[in-house]
Amino acid sequence: MIPAPFEYAAPKTLEEALRLVERHGDEAKILAGGHSLLPLMKLRLAQPRYVIDIGRLRGMSYIREENGHIAIGALTTHAEIESSNLLRAKCPLLAETAAAIGDVQVRNRGTLGGNLAHADPAADYPAALLALDVEIVAASTAGARTIPVNEFFLDMLTTALRPGEILSQVRVTPLAAHTGAAYEKLPQPASGFAIVGVAARLRLGKGGKIEDAGVGVTGLGPKAFRAEAVEKALRGKKASDKIFTDAARYAAQGVEPLADLHASADYRREMASVYTRRALKRAFARAQGKA
Repeated sequence: MIPAPFEYAAPKTLEEALRLVERHGDEAKILAGGHSLLPLMKLRLAQPRYVIDIGRLRGMSYIREENGHIAIGALTTHAEIESSNLLRAKCPLLAETAAAIGDVQVRNRGTLGGNLAHADPAADYPAALLALDVEIVAASTAGARTIPVNEFFLDMLTTALRPGEILSQVRVTPLAAHTGAAYEKLPQPASGFAIVGVAARLRLGKGGKIEDAGVGVTGLGPKAFRAEAVEKALRGKKASDKIFTDAARYAAQGVEPLADLHASADYRREMASVYTRRALKRAFARAQGKA
């Protein structure tokens, strides 16, 4: 189908883009990589009066160390994240997760900020960012504010971004010593989206005891979420296959699983446990320096 008529703007700076977003309000949609918005517009599920293309903004694509964090610009592509030597060395979970997104064409065009702002319940990044406990920076004409990732995803296709805000940056802390992380997913064969995807981060102490854990789940419910019951079942315990299996049983606790033509609710619930266990085991092996 052909999109409904709209006016197009391609600002060159973030400040210019923010002024346009503030001026046009709910009548505007932001275009980054275009993989989410353009299909919706072609189906006329989205009919914005104004399309603000931020893909040409200067200085919004980068991966660099800043004040003890790794800062990633919102227009950084999945391919750039996948191939980043800095991320591979200090936060390999993000590079691994980026490599699991779609196909080569999608990874070379899609952006981190666009992916997060769209908040598809089956997107890959949210699970990893929740496990890593990152910070998300939102910019507006009034300034910037920082949003903890655990407060960012509110519901299906809904985030904590306010009217007039543009997601500008993600800040992640490099993995500490004796920490391992992994992403495991059951992909939908055609799209590559996660029927269920689980990211796990484990930090080990003396004797293999789990000092800290982060587990993010995507694809299971209407939004990605942090599996706090799994984390609680892990902390302070000595890592073992049994501990991972027992903890993984809590992956779907408090969540009403989605059901669609790809998977039933019961199947998703069971796969959440399976893929949580797999992610935990691989994260543990990496924390030991074995993978």
